[in-house]
Amino acid sequence: MTQALRELQSANGATFTTVADHTVPDRFGNEAEVWQAIETGVVLHDRSHWGRIRVSGDDRLRFLHNQTTNSMQTLQPGQGCDTVFVTSTARTIDLVSAYTLEDAVLLLTSPGYNQKLIQWMDRFIFFADKVELEDLTERTITFSIMGAGSDALLEKVGAGSLVGQPCNNHLLLNINGIETRIAVGCGLALSGHTFFVEADRAADLWKQLIASGAVPMGEQIWEQLRIQQGRPLPDRELTEAVNPLEAGLWYTISLNKGCYIGQETIARLHTYRGVKQQLWGIKLNQFAEPGSSIVANGQAIGKLTSCTQSQNGYFGLAYIRTKALPSELAITVNEQQGELVNVPFLTHEYP
Repeated sequence: MTQALRELQSANGATFTTVADHTVPDRFGNEAEVWQAIETGVVLHDRSHWGRIRVSGDDRLRFLHNQTTNSMQTLQPGQGCDTVFVTSTARTIDLVSAYTLEDAVLLLTSPGYNQKLIQWMDRFIFFADKVELEDLTERTITFSIMGAGSDALLEKVGAGSLVGQPCNNHLLLNINGIETRIAVGCGLALSGHTFFVEADRAADLWKQLIASGAVPMGEQIWEQLRIQQGRPLPDRELTEAVNPLEAGLWYTISLNKGCYIGQETIARLHTYRGVKQQLWGIKLNQFAEPGSSIVANGQAIGKLTSCTQSQNGYFGLAYIRTKALPSELAITVNEQQGELVNVPFLTHEYP
């Protein structure tokens, strides 16, 4: 069902890569144009490899409220939030965006995590629970636009009513005959919006967005942005070795919502300021392999989780022992100097 989309993207100059068993554009050969569009215009990124789950049934909000870190039960149709699935000991599984519909909740998961989360949630659905799970990943497509001109593009396609609304608010709209759900936010700390469409209309929507001025962006630059912004990814920064507070995902955590899986551990960490490590950005002089040790004053104080070439050298993400901070600490990675820096997606302070 995505063949027409891939042919259209190929005509736009795409070369492809495989992520989570999905073929997606890696590059469009327009890197300089993309970086300029992020600053002054708008880019279009294919997120079809991200998972989409529909959670329905009368108990859906209560169920998700009890399964994840953010407050869900007060959400009204058209609203949404980011939230984290965690284990009973508050170890991270995935950061998801949740969108409340009239009769369901739509979850946007990390690539390859749709079936993993369905299997996880299914363990906690009991006989009397009115909750149903449906994997929409193969039937639907997700695109995100981002950049300074994203609001202007929304106006062009007739979705200007979303401009200025809170992150994850969303509407079901008709864009030149294409039924599309549009949400505020693009998955990064950039101005942007996310589009959900049936797979058989995805090529038509892509064409409309390109015609409206969006510059196509591949997975390679998205990964660079992800690391520079500090968005943690499962199997890299989000593992069962860390909790959401360590991962800097404070904004996804409700401290007064009551009981949920992992709540006791998170409450204890918050009350007693027990966060032992924190996720930071690191400027580097050269590439370093993820897993490399971060060293200060001759001692290992952390571990690199991701690294990419940036427009100004190299940039990585790393967990740093809290007791080893402050941020101006002189560090080395593989005997090369580095600098700890704040990244916009993460928070280190206790509220």
